[in-house]
Amino acid sequence: MDINLFNPIYEGVYITLFLSYLLGIIHGITPDEHTWPITFSYAVGSGSTKKGAEVGAIFSLGFTLQRALMSELVFFAFIFGLATFRNFISSPLFFGIVYAIVGAVMYIAGHYVKYGSFYPHVEVDKLISGRLKGKFRHKDEDFYTRDVKTWMAFIHGLIAGFGFGAFALIIYFVFVPNMPNAYVAFLPGLMFGLGTMTMQFTFGALFGTWIKKIKRISLKGLQFIARYISSSVLLYGGLVFLVAGILIIIFPQVITFGVITPLQIHNLHDLGIGFFIVISVVVGIGFVSYSRAIRIASAKYSLPSK
Repeated sequence: MDINLFNPIYEGVYITLFLSYLLGIIHGITPDEHTWPITFSYAVGSGSTKKGAEVGAIFSLGFTLQRALMSELVFFAFIFGLATFRNFISSPLFFGIVYAIVGAVMYIAGHYVKYGSFYPHVEVDKLISGRLKGKFRHKDEDFYTRDVKTWMAFIHGLIAGFGFGAFALIIYFVFVPNMPNAYVAFLPGLMFGLGTMTMQFTFGALFGTWIKKIKRISLKGLQFIARYISSSVLLYGGLVFLVAGILIIIFPQVITFGVITPLQIHNLHDLGIGFFIVISVVVGIGFVSYSRAIRIASAKYSLPSK
């Protein structure tokens, strides 16, 4: 069997499901804005190998359930000729809305990890009394007191599953319409999600382990570093997603921007806005946050020299 994962075709139920799983593997490996920034931030915030793997799996569970459900809906859309629905889920408007919602949820989650609440607020009585300056004169350890919650990762996975890229086009518009009946129409999305879960579970464990490998920092310091990086990626990465979503809604042509490479691998062949979001959030914000967190932790939470 000649496996073509760049331009696959429907080849019967069993082979198609196998191809769906392999595409999910690739989706989980390659830099993708619907997985990497979110998995990275939650897994790093967990601060351990086991919890990092757990977070990666739970995020992917939400993602998998959404892809399976969406596959079923797309199947019925093809049966009943709902062209409007098909056109909408593949439109820049839908793309922009998903980005904006993902960004908003990331921001809310980051705010919780850093400040302990799900929404920004100012105590009016403090503002009126003139003690606002003192109110906000916090120490670093007053922040970053909350761990990320696994249910946040699950909700994020559900939302991120609505992201629409090359892989979704293949699953929804090549595989799903050719499935023999509605009873199995959800399976391509399910298998794709499970393939993604396989890699996100692995990367989640690696991200969680990474924090533990930092030497000469106390346990409290490692917790601080994990929460600092996690909250920063969620907060500022969320703003990046939100702005990108709004730009796509206002200027749909933004979605057509891309740099073509010779690599015949989706997510690495056409480097569009999603790729650059991944780089800016995971590499840019993540690296800056890591550097700053290490400096603070080294100064406040270093272990005594032997």
